Amino acid sequence: MIPRYTRPQMAAIWEPESRFQIWFEIEAHACDANAKLGRIPEAAAKAVWERGKWEVDRIDEIEREVKHDVIAFLTNLAEHVGDEARFVHQGMTSSDVLDTCFNVQLVKAADILIDDLDKLLVVLRRRAEEHKYTVCIGRSHGIHAEPITFGLKMAQAYAEFDRCRSRMIAAREEVATCAISGAVGTFANIDPYVEEHVAKAMGLQVEPVSTQVIPRDRHAMYFGVLAVIASCVERLATEIRHLQRTEVLEAQEYFSKGQKGSSAMPHKKNPILTENLTGQARLIRSMCIPAMENVALWHERDISHSAVERNIGPDATVALDFSLARLTNVMDQLLVYPENMLDNMNKMGGLPNSQRVLLELTQAGVSREDAYRLVQANAMKVWESRGALQLLDLLKEDEIVTSKVSTEQLEQLFNMDYHTKHVDTIFKRVFGE
Repeated sequence: MIPRYTRPQMAAIWEPESRFQIWFEIEAHACDANAKLGRIPEAAAKAVWERGKWEVDRIDEIEREVKHDVIAFLTNLAEHVGDEARFVHQGMTSSDVLDTCFNVQLVKAADILIDDLDKLLVVLRRRAEEHKYTVCIGRSHGIHAEPITFGLKMAQAYAEFDRCRSRMIAAREEVATCAISGAVGTFANIDPYVEEHVAKAMGLQVEPVSTQVIPRDRHAMYFGVLAVIASCVERLATEIRHLQRTEVLEAQEYFSKGQKGSSAMPHKKNPILTENLTGQARLIRSMCIPAMENVALWHERDISHSAVERNIGPDATVALDFSLARLTNVMDQLLVYPENMLDNMNKMGGLPNSQRVLLELTQAGVSREDAYRLVQANAMKVWESRGALQLLDLLKEDEIVTSKVSTEQLEQLFNMDYHTKHVDTIFKRVFGE
């Protein structure tokens, strides 16, 4: 990822220094296990820990000649360890190092992403409680439907990202496996104890059957979860973008002092942050399909997945980390305009109460079909007047309607409190008692 959309903590996981450090630890822990088994001298294992060093530039230099990154690393490591380096990588294959390292990196990335989600959830809950009874119009198909509250919008987002958190935890567990099983995964030249030892040391579980690589269905699951979370980010970002439109303006991204919205039009306040989040989500989702295509490797192993993962591992996790942090900031500083919400709700002459009238007529003995026709006939007059007429007034003048429902009853049907009576129930379902 480019620096503009990268946060240092996540980027550090994917730097060459971090990768080679993990490679070294895998090799050193494997030496410890082999020493305990008597396969190599204990002094050799100790020498690896004490003298083990490497240089990124030197590894790159060697790789240009040998065309193999793991061999280049081992060669550079041997330059520091000395004669005892011949005991390093005993019975292991490159995938043992590469796959175990990749999973360690994905676990570290998952920990950051889970923390990101935790921070976002705190903000969403605060905004939900703040606007629990801030009434606004609900929309279906982009058209005014019935009243809801802005707090319910935030509670819905909270519940969605709470599910995302559970998925991320499951994805972390799914990918947290280690394979130190040698060529084609048979342990022919390495004892399974080495794998168990390395797995425990690296905070992983052993891979039950690793062929020569860790099965990529685990990684497909992981990147699939990242894509789902990105889609949830986009859903909330899109909601904010719609609410910030000039003709709506019920909520708005914070616009700092000195900020400029347009190079041409000084009046502009554009939803650039949430637009950016929409773009980031598209990018993250695009990395899900290659991860799924990586599942079908040839026989016990090929490396068609390698180039894919070297790209999507850093890019997807860095992009999602950035996106979650940005979304948290947007929601934390979001400007909310309750007065505009009420103005918008009242623009269409009481139309959001049409269902209540329909239901009241059915309770009064009118068939649903006739009740719908009666209410719709009056509602369309309000619609065509663009809210200049009031539905309640038209219903009071409709003799067929008033023969079934009194004017006093009709007035009660336009009480906004009716639509918020179960908000507390929904909040308890989302947040608990």
